[in-house]
Order: sequence, then structure tokens, then C-alpha cells
Amino acid sequence: MAEMNLLQAINHALDLAMEKDEAVVCFGEDVGHFGGVFRATSKLQDKYGKRRCFNTPLTEQGIIGFANGMAARGLKPVAEIQFADYIYPAFDQIINETAKYRYRSGNQFDVGGLVIRTPYGGGIAGGHYHSQSPEAYFAHTAGLRVVIPRDPAQAKGLLLAAIASPDPVLFMEPKRLYRAAVGEVDEGYYELPLGEAEVVQEGSDVTVLAWGAQMEVAAKAVALAEQDGISCELVDLRSILPWDANRVAASVVKTGRLVITHEAPLTGGFAGEIAATIQERCFLYLESPIARVCGLDTPYPLALEKEYMADHLKIHAAIVRTFNF
Repeated sequence: MAEMNLLQAINHALDLAMEKDEAVVCFGEDVGHFGGVFRATSKLQDKYGKRRCFNTPLTEQGIIGFANGMAARGLKPVAEIQFADYIYPAFDQIINETAKYRYRSGNQFDVGGLVIRTPYGGGIAGGHYHSQSPEAYFAHTAGLRVVIPRDPAQAKGLLLAAIASPDPVLFMEPKRLYRAAVGEVDEGYYELPLGEAEVVQEGSDVTVLAWGAQMEVAAKAVALAEQDGISCELVDLRSILPWDANRVAASVVKTGRLVITHEAPLTGGFAGEIAATIQERCFLYLESPIARVCGLDTPYPLALEKEYMADHLKIHAAIVRTFNF
């Protein structure tokens, strides 16, 4: 075991994957000698050469189109989109090509092994072009996996599993935690299961569901609720697509209540999909309406970032309202 921050864990995962399999290649804007804007690929070009870790032009559509072609020929490209806010020019390639490659070829071809890494979310005073959480856009797309880790150990295991997956994976990294999240990480090779939620803390009164950087915020809210005598079960969704409805439903059957929180805006956010599914499965067990604590339906505001974010106080208030309904 070694102490790593989130960035170091991601870098270590990429290093192990490239060492294990020569088909794994990393590329993106400034990914090569510079190591990317956050240094996630630092020193990989020095170790594996410019053929396996290299810079691309500033064209997100081109990066993913290139990745699709490489994956279709048997390589395992790990393509970086520098900020999730800039993934939209690549939307056509991801939605119409990456996600549908296997389906449209009748299973003759696929782009399994393709991983798109991108930092997402706010909390860094980045304004509206460097703070978005666009996971819900991609959750609508069959053929993709969407994965979001909460800490260094999770990031390493989930990224290695994504690279080994037979399906293309959008791997969204909470950039606010890149250096802030530090923890013990196994230095060996290991994979964590994709598509499975994890119960981080067991409880009996309210299920609190989150993912990525919002897990840290939700944990603070749960700690406040415990001071009020409310026992919360904290669940990390981990995978947005496919998401683990069975495990979430099992938790809600036990507690009778559900609070969902995410950074993205409320309207059309993935919490809505979860709420609809759990309402169908757990209607007779619910003691109160399902609550959503999310970002606001506005462009991400630089000056009012703290007011925009779904912080621990907002989540705690929702837990109390849900419990006392």
C-alpha cells in the first residue's frame, strides 16, 4: 500500500495498464511531454515513448474519431478530453460512432478497450467553461459505460477495469479532488467491478446516494444527520451507465427514504432517472417523497459558485425534511 492522491492513482493505473499491455496508448491535448493540464499522464511518454503517449491537435472530435479508429483495429486507446466542458464537439463521435460501433456491425467489430478520460465538476473557481458535470447527457446512450470514482483507490481500480472492459467507457474524474483526495492505494494491479454501487456506510433511516466528488459532501451531511439522531445509509453509485438499481432499491427497501445529490443541474439530471426507477420498484416501502439535492438550472456561475453547489448543508436539510415528512 502507498499513500496517493487521486491524480497519482490515475497515473499509476495508466502506467500499470501500459506496462501490462502494449496495445494501451494514451493521447490528448498536452498529454505527452507536458503530462496533461493536470499532470495525470506525467512521465508516461518518457517511459513508453512518443508512439504510445502523445499530443494531439486541439480538436475533441478528432481525438475521439482517432480513438474509434484505433480501437476498431485492436488497440486500447485512453483518450483524454482536457475538460468535460469541452467534450461537446466530440458528442457526435461518442454517441453515433463509439456507442453504436458493435451494434451497427452486427457484432463483427467493436471499440472495446476505448476509454475516454475527462475531468468534470466544480469547486475550483473555474467558471462556466471549466465546472460542468455532463454525465446525464451520456447516460441516455446505449452502448456506453459511464464511470465516476470518488477517491484514489476507487479511481485506480475502476480505471483499470475500464481499460480491460469489452465496452467503451467514459471515465469522468472529479478534478476538485485531484490533489485534495488522498488515501491508501494498493500498489499492485487490481480491478473494481463496473456497474456496481457500493454501500459506504450502513444505516437504517435514510438512504443518501451520490457519486464522484459529491460523495465527500454527502458524507459531511450524513455526519450532521447522525448528530440529529438520524441513521443514514451512504451509497456510492460509481457507475452511471449501467447503474446498480438493484443495490439502490435494496437500500431504500430497508430505510424507506431516499435523498439523491449530484453537482449537475436539477432538470434532466441523472437523479431524476434514479427517482423514477426507485419509485416504481419501492413505492410501497417509501415513507416520504424521494428528494433531489442538485445544482441550479443556470449556467455555472463563477461569482456565485458556493451558492450554486449542492453543499452539505443543503443535503443535511433534505435529509431532515425527508426523515420528518
